[in-house]
Amino acid sequence: MGVFDNKEGDTKSGGFSDVTSSSSASAGSSDAPADFSDVTSGSSSTAPAAAQTYTVKSGDSLSKIAKHVYGNASDWHKIYDANRDKIKNPDLIQPGWVLTIPSA
Repeated sequence: MGVFDNKEGDTKSGGFSDVTSSSSASAGSSDAPADFSDVTSGSSSTAPAAAQTYTVKSGDSLSKIAKHVYGNASDWHKIYDANRDKIKNPDLIQPGWVLTIPSA
């Protein structure tokens, strides 16, 4: 039997009829709006970072772009993986293509 299943002989219909709500005294009045004046902006670890784009120039390669964006040419595969719909061969990219650059 699960934790929330009715036990034998339990005649309550919903099982939650005796549940009440309470509020903490430190939470303040429920009529007052919440005060977020002390909240500062910042990045959230749960929200995905916004992807940027890069327009391919003549002479570019995925490794050159990765070196410029990430500081490491070996991270070219991140760009390739994010753009598989456009890039059929990672050695052949064309000037003018707009590539999605995922966050590091």
